Amino acid sequence: MKSKILHRLITLVATGLLVACSGGGGGGGGVAGIDRLGVSTGVITGFGSIILNEGAIGTNGADFIIDDSPGSEDDLDVGDVVIVTFDPTSPNPNATTVFSNEIVEGPIDSIDNGQSQLVVAGQTVRVDGDTSFDDSISPASLDGLAPGQFVEISGLFDANGIISATRIEPGTGQTEVHGTIENLNAGAQTFQINALLVDYGAVPAIIDDFAGGVPVQGAFAEVKGTNFGGAGELLATKVEADAIGIAADDRINFDDFDEVEIEVEGFITRFASATDFDVDGIPVTTNGQTVFEFEDDSPATPADIGLNTKVEVEGDVSALGVLVADKVDIRRGSSVRITALVDSANGGTGIVTLLGIDVRVDAGTRIEDKWLDVEPFTVGQINAGDYVEVRGTEDVNGSGDVLAARLERDDPPNVAGEDTELQGFVTSVTDPSFIILGVTIQTNGGTVFRDETETVIPPATFFAQANGRLVDVSGFQSSQTVIVADEVELDN
Repeated sequence: MKSKILHRLITLVATGLLVACSGGGGGGGGVAGIDRLGVSTGVITGFGSIILNEGAIGTNGADFIIDDSPGSEDDLDVGDVVIVTFDPTSPNPNATTVFSNEIVEGPIDSIDNGQSQLVVAGQTVRVDGDTSFDDSISPASLDGLAPGQFVEISGLFDANGIISATRIEPGTGQTEVHGTIENLNAGAQTFQINALLVDYGAVPAIIDDFAGGVPVQGAFAEVKGTNFGGAGELLATKVEADAIGIAADDRINFDDFDEVEIEVEGFITRFASATDFDVDGIPVTTNGQTVFEFEDDSPATPADIGLNTKVEVEGDVSALGVLVADKVDIRRGSSVRITALVDSANGGTGIVTLLGIDVRVDAGTRIEDKWLDVEPFTVGQINAGDYVEVRGTEDVNGSGDVLAARLERDDPPNVAGEDTELQGFVTSVTDPSFIILGVTIQTNGGTVFRDETETVIPPATFFAQANGRLVDVSGFQSSQTVIVADEVELDN
């Protein structure tokens, strides 16, 4: 039982379907004979070693399997989804094998700025505060992309099959999607994966690892193809059940391991109760000893989780292949956004101050340098006057005002104070100004006011609704804690 589930974990994560799992995976030949196997799966937040799930794992001598082929650490970026195998008995864990693969690669079908999402090769992709953009995409948002552009996306599936993008970068080559086969028509040799119609008979496609050599309705598959037909269908060159390339590696023998411990990040994709749920399709159970926390270390309860909650779960795998959670770390949304010049930064405390707001950076913060391309990049390399963007949440139980989920250093503006942005909850209103996180937002006759649909509204309408609401501000930083707003927008 354990061997089958461990194979399933490696299969799903390696294809980009990050699995919060009931089992772990092994790496190369160097892991044979170890009685206990460690597996950490999640989104890379930094380098120096590989940092994910608030921990650092060394990479000296590790094997890297990138897109099913040998690679190196240089092939990885902040925001990529990986699975790392290691010996957890070591006081300084070092990776045995690192696997990574994009969740979808292909042309952009459409972009919906209002819904903050795009469709890539028929797959819906959500973009939010947890999405990192390659520095070649300018601006670093949906506005930097265009229909028809080929992109590679790392990310996580939610319970609805929507991809939550963790990294987007330009790409080339063949289209690749992962998902469940639907509307199979054996006569026409077609099926769908979400909105993508796949024709596996035209080329014809290589059919791999399906019993009888034919695709199966409801099966999870990896599909590859280079060209599209006249109706927009992908002319598949390969249809592979469960994307078994890594699980089929002859060097991996999961039966060598008596015990498996894992750390995994993902969405709750099935929820029966707080003691019986799936994270990315794999069963998890909790008990009276399980610790529930929010990511700022403030206490949580089992009532704080449910379908589509994003979590990090860690624990051991039972004989039945169920992850018995020691800890469930609940990921809050990135409701706070700050883009401004740095007042000060302290590498020792991990505090970066901008707009007078103390931002706490910890091991769970995804940190990246898009200005000087420094790697590895740490708080200790940030200086006063640097221009950074922070996405995070209010720090309920920590030493800062904001706990950073993501921090990026970018090219500074031409004029100090320009291109300053702040998004957060309004705590007081005194028309024509209001306050967010202690920062005074001054409006005037030139300020544009918008509602949550981006429709221009009168100032009076805005101020009547603003208190307690999430508001997005862009403008000029006139002093440390004052922004003169060019535009303010009510957010959902």
